[in-house]
Amino acid sequence: MTDTAPLRPDRLLDVRETFGIDTDLQVPAFGHRDEHVPEVDDVYRFNPDVTLAILAGFMRDRRVMVQGLHGTGKSTHIEQVAARLNWPCVRLNLDGHVSRLDLVGKDAVVLRDGQQVTEFQEGIVPWALQRPVALIFDEYDAGRPDVMFVIQRVLERDGQFTLMDQNRVLKPHPFFRLFATANTVGLGNLNGLYHGAQRLNHAQIDRWNIVASLDYLPADEEVAIVQARVPSLAGAAGETIVRSMVAVADLTRKGFAAGDLSTLMSPRTVITWAENLEIFKDAAIAFRLSFVNKCDEAERPLVAEYFQRCFDRELQESQQLAAS
Repeated sequence: MTDTAPLRPDRLLDVRETFGIDTDLQVPAFGHRDEHVPEVDDVYRFNPDVTLAILAGFMRDRRVMVQGLHGTGKSTHIEQVAARLNWPCVRLNLDGHVSRLDLVGKDAVVLRDGQQVTEFQEGIVPWALQRPVALIFDEYDAGRPDVMFVIQRVLERDGQFTLMDQNRVLKPHPFFRLFATANTVGLGNLNGLYHGAQRLNHAQIDRWNIVASLDYLPADEEVAIVQARVPSLAGAAGETIVRSMVAVADLTRKGFAAGDLSTLMSPRTVITWAENLEIFKDAAIAFRLSFVNKCDEAERPLVAEYFQRCFDRELQESQQLAAS
């Protein structure tokens, strides 16, 4: 953050006008945008319940976790709320390579007046904790145990953070905010879809004040988003194609829920399919390259059946035509 960035929100935004949600709530916002404020995505669609949960985090300093399947837009949802509030926002993916030192900080050798000296460099947690920043822990349920216990200290009610190497106790900035996204709410890899997801202890989950669940969008909204992302499919003809694509995606999600498929199509996959359709000019070829080839070979006939039901053509037609 720049030194000229304001240290506190300086205005109130009307939630009804800004997010299209029928409520009289007003939320604090910054008038100044700095380098850590996400870019506004004008075509993003907000889920009302999840948006209100995230806004509660910004307004009342609630710790908010957003849970949902992959591709539902969990992290993006938080970012897009922050973008409209001009609230600085930093995302950290808790993959297996993120260590305790990355979060807390470590001693490093630096050049000072031409001399090599050792000094402490803050990790992302103490850096964000002292600023009006929304810190998002992505893939929260994939974090290593030693990393999760560092985060647990920040989740306490007073949120004070002790830098033992520095003999310092950091008090959170009044407008520091903490969010997380997760696929499983700490229940582990129960269905085999999320390898690397950890079971989290109840004390860890209990410290999150609000847990919001984000599901996939209604079909009409998903169609609108795909058309906005891929302008060549705008218009009536493009809408017909996109509706068929979204219908296939919906069948894969139902098949996954019923245990017939081990994977599913997220909205991100549908957008990728639409983008590949621009390249290959054939829905079947683009579908195979975007999704089918990612599926278990034993499940591909069922996925082909979904395609045939929605597009009224065989998935293998384009291969046969190319061979002839």
